[in-house]
Amino acid sequence: MAARDYSSSRARVRLRPLVLVFWSSGQERLVWSFSFCSLKVHIRSAFNLKPAAEVRRCRCRRQRPSLGMEPTERPPGRPDPAETPVEVDAAVLLLGAGVTAVTHPLLYVKLLIQVGHEPLPPAVGTTMFGRRVLYLPGLFSYARHIVSVDGKRGLFRGVSPRIVSSLISAVVRGKTRQVKKKEEQSSLRSVLRETSHEMVVQCLSRAATYPFHVMSVRLMAQFVGREVKYGGIFSCMIRIFKEEGVSGFYVGLLPHLLGEVLFLWCCNLLAYFINRYAVDENLGQASAVRSYTKFVMGIGVSVLTYPFMLVADVMAVNNCGLAAGLPPRSPVFRSWLHCWTHLRQKGQLFRGSSFFFRQVPGTDLLHPPDL
Repeated sequence: MAARDYSSSRARVRLRPLVLVFWSSGQERLVWSFSFCSLKVHIRSAFNLKPAAEVRRCRCRRQRPSLGMEPTERPPGRPDPAETPVEVDAAVLLLGAGVTAVTHPLLYVKLLIQVGHEPLPPAVGTTMFGRRVLYLPGLFSYARHIVSVDGKRGLFRGVSPRIVSSLISAVVRGKTRQVKKKEEQSSLRSVLRETSHEMVVQCLSRAATYPFHVMSVRLMAQFVGREVKYGGIFSCMIRIFKEEGVSGFYVGLLPHLLGEVLFLWCCNLLAYFINRYAVDENLGQASAVRSYTKFVMGIGVSVLTYPFMLVADVMAVNNCGLAAGLPPRSPVFRSWLHCWTHLRQKGQLFRGSSFFFRQVPGTDLLHPPDL
């Protein structure tokens, strides 16, 4: 239960340890959405707030007190839920937008690596087994290069569509997801029913936000060729609609959906079978172990589904008029399956999945030059 402190106007919120993994192999949105509802419950509990409809009913009852009755007194220092200025839904939306903005430089660097842009030369390094190889620059070196070219503000290129996407996703999930208390799923049928419902919600949310994802990806990819083809959100919408029509807003949507649906089903089913058949009921911390199972499974499954996210991002840029999606940097792909086949033949289906120790394929230096 969330910790409470009524001695001041602020409450200390203790979150579950299953919080956020934003750059974990392309599944940042799913992990964020998994923690989103839990965070909302914790904030409401910490501030002792009621849902908006219930707050309105409380206010109406206070405006029409019964005869001969005095208003209900509350302990000193305890905030009145009906008079608390904090709106939980707005607070959660603002928190989501803030987290999206703070983590955007990480995803910006990741996107440039995904499209194959390597502006810095590799350096000689040594593996843990003593082999000398060539390593591509890591996250911090790449970020310093972006700052040297565009300044610190350049790290936030394309952040506006991502913030809009996160807000729309939160609203869609709030409207479509049934708000109900989480209960332990004791049968496989209940797991299948819950996962099917989550899949529908995920697909609706992705369909509503994917156009903004395409806009954000193309804004960031302009760094490769130093283009200024896409500007703000509205100019992006107009340009994409004029050149590609409505289909231009959904380029790469299919592999993205396949990756997220596969991630969802594998994560939920693996967590169910592990909790049911591998966790001993006599274990003292059985409930705590079960609470971590889905999170750990999510990290492992996200590695397997990463190629779908990579192909989706590459297709969002391909043949759109930017240097990052045209020869000689990238061939023009006929479909996302063509893109998948090309990346698999090149051994680059996991390109961009790591920020550090990015070894150049096939560069073992058996006889390294004198340095």
